[in-house]
Amino acid sequence: MSMFRLHRHDERGDVPGWVMITVMSAGLVAVLSAAAGPQLRSMLTQALSAVGG
Repeated sequence: MSMFRLHRHDERGDVPGWVMITVMSAGLVAVLSAAAGPQLRSMLTQALSAVGG
């Protein structure tokens, strides 16, 4: 039973690392979206216009 508790404790200690990775990834996506959003929107509009004829 003590090994189960030890294993469970190790997994719980890793949660903040996953939370930090998730928050940092979301922040990176937000920064890239803010910086490149207008250009990406323009490229998408041009591509859809070319396909639509």
